[in-house]
Amino acid sequence: MSLAILIALAFFCMVASVTPGPNNMMLLASGATFGLKRTLPHMIGISGGCALMVLVLGWGVAGLIDRVPSLYTVLHVLSTIYLLWLAWRIATASGLHEAGARGRPFSLLDAAAFQWVNPKAWALVLGAVASFARPGHMTTDVPVIAAVLVFVGFPCIALWAGAGSVLKRFLRDERALRIFNVSMAALLVLSIAPSMLRDAQSLWASGQLDAGRVAP
Repeated sequence: MSLAILIALAFFCMVASVTPGPNNMMLLASGATFGLKRTLPHMIGISGGCALMVLVLGWGVAGLIDRVPSLYTVLHVLSTIYLLWLAWRIATASGLHEAGARGRPFSLLDAAAFQWVNPKAWALVLGAVASFARPGHMTTDVPVIAAVLVFVGFPCIALWAGAGSVLKRFLRDERALRIFNVSMAALLVLSIAPSMLRDAQSLWASGQLDAGRVAP
């Protein structure tokens, strides 16, 4: 992989990691709820989970999804339902610990597993592999993509957890906490809105295609 491609990959990973999404909204809430130190395993789990996804998808599952495109849509729909439920839990939380949705921060394994139901993580990983892994060089390029994603992405997501920990001191007031919780839930929903729209369009197109096949 050339230096120019590595620079482009690093820029892609930076933009994808630092922009709002389910991970960053949850890190912001976790930082405000539990503080930066207790949120560190959550951050490590995100980076490690995404790197593992790059390896698994880059070396195998992406080919299956290419053969069965509807599988990708089904996975996205299921993950979107889960994230909407999580947003509701955050919006209706009544205290700082409850705002974490479960009363404790995500562990490393929790955060790593969460990436498999995170639409943005799927889009990021598949986009990186499709855009930067060269045909015939998947064995070597995929680990490089995973490494760059961890190296560039971790400082980006740490910014969100750090911002949350700074906000913690301002959330002692019940009204301020309520506004924060609802705002985080709204931002979480907005972060998955593009994938929700894309899934709806895919399901509609699939239905139209099936209807066309059975039409007389």
